[in-house]
Amino acid sequence: MSKPNLSAEVLISALEQAIDATVIIDDQNHVIFFNSAAENLWGLDRKDVLGQNVNVLVPAQQRSGHDAFVNRSRASGQDRIVGTSREVEFTRSDGEYICGELSLSKVVTHDKRVFFMGVMKNVTNESQQRKILILQNDVLQALASDMMIQDVADLLCRRVESFVPGTVAVLMLITADGQLRVLSSPTLPKRYRTSLESLYISSSELEKLRVDPNYATRLVWDSYRSLGISLGLQQCFCTPVCTRSGQVKGIFALYAREDQGRNTWPQRIVDSCIPFCALAFEQNATQEHISHLANFDSLTGLLNRSSVHKVIESMINKQDGNRQFAIFMLDIDRFRDINDALGHVYADQFLVEIAARIRAIALDGYVISRSGGDEFVVVVPNCPTKEATEFAERLLATIAKPMQIGQNTLTISCSIGISTYPDNGPDSESLLSTADVALRQAKENGRGTFRFANLEKNQVAQDRLVLGSALRDSLAKGMLNLHYQPQVRTHTLELSGVEALSRWHHPTLGNIYPSRFIAVAEETGQIEAIGRWSLLEACRQIVKWDRDGIHVPTVAVNLSAVHFRNRALSEHIAALLKDHDLKPARLTVEITESVMMDNSRDTEEVLQSIRNLGCGLSMDDFGTGYSSLSRLTRLPLTEIKIDRSFINEFEHDTNAQAVTMAVIGIGSRLGMTVVTEGVETEQQWRLLEELNCDVMQGYLFAKPLAPDDLEKWVRQHKTIREIMPTTPSAKNVSDKKK
Repeated sequence: MSKPNLSAEVLISALEQAIDATVIIDDQNHVIFFNSAAENLWGLDRKDVLGQNVNVLVPAQQRSGHDAFVNRSRASGQDRIVGTSREVEFTRSDGEYICGELSLSKVVTHDKRVFFMGVMKNVTNESQQRKILILQNDVLQALASDMMIQDVADLLCRRVESFVPGTVAVLMLITADGQLRVLSSPTLPKRYRTSLESLYISSSELEKLRVDPNYATRLVWDSYRSLGISLGLQQCFCTPVCTRSGQVKGIFALYAREDQGRNTWPQRIVDSCIPFCALAFEQNATQEHISHLANFDSLTGLLNRSSVHKVIESMINKQDGNRQFAIFMLDIDRFRDINDALGHVYADQFLVEIAARIRAIALDGYVISRSGGDEFVVVVPNCPTKEATEFAERLLATIAKPMQIGQNTLTISCSIGISTYPDNGPDSESLLSTADVALRQAKENGRGTFRFANLEKNQVAQDRLVLGSALRDSLAKGMLNLHYQPQVRTHTLELSGVEALSRWHHPTLGNIYPSRFIAVAEETGQIEAIGRWSLLEACRQIVKWDRDGIHVPTVAVNLSAVHFRNRALSEHIAALLKDHDLKPARLTVEITESVMMDNSRDTEEVLQSIRNLGCGLSMDDFGTGYSSLSRLTRLPLTEIKIDRSFINEFEHDTNAQAVTMAVIGIGSRLGMTVVTEGVETEQQWRLLEELNCDVMQGYLFAKPLAPDDLEKWVRQHKTIREIMPTTPSAKNVSDKKK
């Protein structure tokens, strides 16, 4: 079959009628064919193109090396530019942005001349849509990663400038007071940026922007056109940024360095960016709100505790020569009464009014904080003692003015503690702590006054803090121990039991008296842990004594009031007894009068459940506080202990003897064992024996002993009779025993 014979005219006619733009260049890179579709695509008449170098169709920024690139391909014989398609961007003669997909073919004639034919398909819409999708993806990923709005704005502007060459992208935020603030403009001339940021937009102008987006051009271009042209800017495309609630929050603008003519691409990409900008603004508002919640008190709008710490630290770290300042810690006197009487709603209104009063007398540069509850902090820079005194008096007078809250007129007072930098500490923590100590001193001295930080009192507080920390560490490392003081039966002097007493020897602080570290334990919340440790250690020691052949009938362990608010206490004691295989009677729990005065049902149930186990319950230091005989009859006590204060002058004070006799009588009638503490003389012992006291405890018999020493004491003295001086009463007991 013979090949069809197509004439040149037929081929040319076919190419002429092709839908896609077709261009053919000769071996000199001159255009020798340019069809109608090419005329429409480039916006050029063929008579202005035919015979011209192909560079006339190439984007200006690529023309310089274009001929050399094509010639190298011809000379090498390698088809580096043939057989593939690539995207080409250029601007038509009328300024319209065009994106085409170019495919090249090579034609070699019989005389070895090389021609190139290019077919260009208009893919402007598809290309623009793809770029918008790329931009959308990049910005959404940035927002999803919680990137700061400044960084999101930079990313957006750089991307847009790369998609529209020869332009300057600018994202502007309208602040709460109406000022225009440039968030990002990587290539905007500084003078133009300064001019934009001097612009304040009124509420009426914001409404115009919301109703008429074209008003944005008037604001950010028409008013500054001459300046922009002088800086190389020729045209502006812009749109206001509106959030989903309809509020205008900013403007996105694209400034072109050349007149864009009919080019719609700049405005299209600006409009496409508005949803991204709105999302960025909304996310920024959310982040700012979260930051505000983290740094400010939600009720009064003042700085919170953590923020005032940061401010104080920044004031300390300033490099200027004058860093003296004063901290005023203010607390409302008897605020709890206001809260209880008026309720939380009115109490909140009260606190808002207090904050407003402090603001009213604070000068520029003062830092005000509500650090919690009814406590406020004011930091005053450059404030020596005289000025601090005057400001404290002004604070007291301002707070003391009558206040109308609801239907109530209140007249209240406050107390103020004052510390100064650098005199009262090197950092925010110590300065606020010393101010707090001074505040408590002001309250102790009658309220409604102020006190400056006292270094000596603050040292006591710091010592307490150090002691609390050391106690926690010692408890964790097992550095506490128990000593045991014998309790003897009055008539036979046989061992009745022992009282376990906590002892603490610190490797650097030395021996710490129980009265000191128990108070610290109560203040620092460690007393419950010490009580649990004491119960465990006592049970272990009983087991060890039994194993060594030493019989100690019972061990009494002191627990504080806080233990008896824990309903699981009896279960804890029962588990300890079971784990150590001990009968409950081997353990006595000592309570204080504060426990006896606690009328809560929980406390009574805990005491009863301990007694139900079979453990003893002893009332320690009876008669020193607010002992109630009616409560004494209702509690399941097995023992009461007469405090040593009654025994100190027992030999000579008939009143003390009468009270002791009454307590012994009450205990006997209630079926309780009566223990007298602090017995140190033979005469005290003799008198207690005559009064029929059941058990005695004191230095006359033994001081508190370490476990090994108590073991030796028991082995040496099966009864204490052998070491006591002979007395008439002792002799009678001896005769009876015989």
